[in-house]
Amino acid sequence: MAFTYHELKAKNISELRDIAKGLKHEAVQGYTQLNKEHLLVALCQALNVSVHEHHEAVGIDKAMLKATIRALKRERDAAIAAGDHAKLKAVRRQIHGVNRQIKKHLV
Repeated sequence: MAFTYHELKAKNISELRDIAKGLKHEAVQGYTQLNKEHLLVALCQALNVSVHEHHEAVGIDKAMLKATIRALKRERDAAIAAGDHAKLKAVRRQIHGVNRQIKKHLV
């Protein structure tokens, strides 16, 4: 059975030990002596499961949007230095919009 990191993390120590019992991998040797944190890492290694699941942006150019955010942050800093509250508010809304656009496309 294929597990994800989050499924394994949600299980208790006895369930993790039952899973490790059925595996013949050197990473889970001595599984009865491991605590949950160490057993979780060993199981991930034995089952070839990524320890951290990363989100991926699909359908957009994330690098370009991040560059846009960096440029907007420079504008925001200039607006703060100039004391231009209207410009500051507008730039912050633009930054927020770009961030929402990135998060909308995460899978």
